[in-house]
Amino acid sequence: MKPVHYYRCLRGIVWREALRFINQRGRFLAALVRPLVWLLIFATGFRFVLGVSIIPPYQTYIPYQVYIAPGLLGMILMFQGMQSSLSMVWDRETGSMRTLLVSPLPRWYLLTSKLIAAVIVSVLQAYVFLAIGYFWGIHPPHRGYFTVLPALILSGMMLSSLGLFLSSVIRQLENFAGVMNFVIFPMFFASSALYPLWTVRQANERLYYVCKANPFTDAVELIRFALYGKFNLEAFAVVGGALLIFMTLAILGYDPGRGLIARRGGNE
Repeated sequence: MKPVHYYRCLRGIVWREALRFINQRGRFLAALVRPLVWLLIFATGFRFVLGVSIIPPYQTYIPYQVYIAPGLLGMILMFQGMQSSLSMVWDRETGSMRTLLVSPLPRWYLLTSKLIAAVIVSVLQAYVFLAIGYFWGIHPPHRGYFTVLPALILSGMMLSSLGLFLSSVIRQLENFAGVMNFVIFPMFFASSALYPLWTVRQANERLYYVCKANPFTDAVELIRFALYGKFNLEAFAVVGGALLIFMTLAILGYDPGRGLIARRGGNE
């Protein structure tokens, strides 16, 4: 296969995902309304939060909406990643995935292209949220809008790869929709998206370690630091490692010779 074939495949998958997103305007609105409702409710209920390490000095009160903004960006990335993987389950049920998977291109490249398409859409949603959030008092440094981009891409790829892995395990559309809620909300609440981890540790030591083990916590912290021009090496390493693990599991899951599809007598 020549490089042009890889390019055409990537372009086709990204364009298909973009068209699907454009034609489903309700999906775009839902992706924005959900975090904006959280922002409005929580910012109204809690005016300030104590102790964000990237804003010196350490114990400085800052507006709560400023603190939760990175967590809500992570929510957008996670929901979009799951929604994109949900379309994989739908394509499997309708049989259109067969056309994709019988391509002579490597299966890992097809899944990576799908991952890139999902991340492009989710990053665009994240920037629209930041633009609207400006009127809610979310005013990061101007350079933060640029430095946060790599963090959004890496975090989006990690969360989308988790969705791809789940789509390789779950074969029915109804089951996947239920698992989405089972995965999304525990990951979101058991993280630093809504409150600093040191407050969790004061309340419950075991829950603190659960939050520390949650890769979504590191995705949120990576975004939070990057939004203010900082780099969190630990969060970067964890998110990158989780991306490799989830993507490897997804590739194995979609492998007709070794994955879950083969063990179930796959009909892809």
